[in-house]
Amino acid sequence: MAAAMALNNTLSLAGSQFMGQSVKLSTVNCSPSGRSASLVVRAGGYDEELVKTAKTVASKGRGILAMDESNATCGKRLASIGLDNTEDNRQAYRELLITTPGLGSYISGAILFEETLYQSAKGGKTFVDCLKEQNIVPGIKVDKGLVPLAGSNNESWCQGLDGLASRSAAYYGQGARFAKWRTVISIPNGPSELAVTEAAWGLARYAAISQDNGLVPIVEPEVLLDGEHGIDRTLEVAEKVWAKTFYYLSLNNVLFEGILLKPSMVTPGADYKGTKSTPQEVADYTLKMLHHRVPPSVPGIMFLSGGQSEVEATLNLNAMNQSPNPWHVSFSYARALQNTVLQTWKGLPENVKAAQDALLVRAKANSKAQLGQYTAEGESDAAKKEMFEKGYTY
Repeated sequence: MAAAMALNNTLSLAGSQFMGQSVKLSTVNCSPSGRSASLVVRAGGYDEELVKTAKTVASKGRGILAMDESNATCGKRLASIGLDNTEDNRQAYRELLITTPGLGSYISGAILFEETLYQSAKGGKTFVDCLKEQNIVPGIKVDKGLVPLAGSNNESWCQGLDGLASRSAAYYGQGARFAKWRTVISIPNGPSELAVTEAAWGLARYAAISQDNGLVPIVEPEVLLDGEHGIDRTLEVAEKVWAKTFYYLSLNNVLFEGILLKPSMVTPGADYKGTKSTPQEVADYTLKMLHHRVPPSVPGIMFLSGGQSEVEATLNLNAMNQSPNPWHVSFSYARALQNTVLQTWKGLPENVKAAQDALLVRAKANSKAQLGQYTAEGESDAAKKEMFEKGYTY
């Protein structure tokens, strides 16, 4: 593990000092046998653009709106307010989100599903152009979902590497500038060494392919909330997962300055029987994990909410921003930004304005949390409702 971190630091320095050049690094001792190896970092044609995009998404007081639910998951959301899962209804809801006036003050990037990337608003303007007008960077979900991992303890792996290069090139041509790939780690099921290795390697290959095609990769090995374990066990697993992930990112010559991370917060399992962690405890454990595993050259840490309530996710983020961090520490929320919005809209045209106002309330709250200035005063009971779903799929 120490060898992996030494390799991480060496490559991180190379990325920051020699961007855009082919660089042969000094020999580093990173093999278990103690033998030395000479490493070469290849140049990337998109390096400067990747760094610029990552910095734009990781901009002060802003975070990511994750609206990349698959059509099946979006259908479940629509069903909760009595709507059928049709393309027209999905388009109407996504237009509501994307065209919210003033959204760009708090949102720097929006992760889209493939269908959404190619859709337009009713007036004919593409969703990509609607986002760009508000200085919101369009992103795209590129993985093909979770499937059972053979030989594991009932664990999963994420598919989608086949054809990823050509798909990424097409997404770039359509206007996307960053990508997202979600894989998951289950603590109750182990996690097995096989599952951790598969998750880390898949993320690294995806990241390298994304950067080759001009997309900033969001690296997301989600440690699921499922389980009765305490916060110390979550920390142990998270550190193991991120150590292996950065090891493989390094082996794949991924430019650290051109990635973003989307980690889970370090919390107890959803079914933990002990005392509930305070936002300060969650912040302390989460920042401890990040300082142990994440190089400072990474521009942004964009947390997932993972089924926390809207208010809880915001409070925890706020606690992490009470003192300076070496990275931009922000949010990439789906349910924690959209839950109240959806319930306000109910599929009715006359409710669009109220639903957009609800989105701005949540986006502004998380913007303040990114700045360390949020308080939960005046939050509604609905915003405090837990949204955890066991075995959640996206």
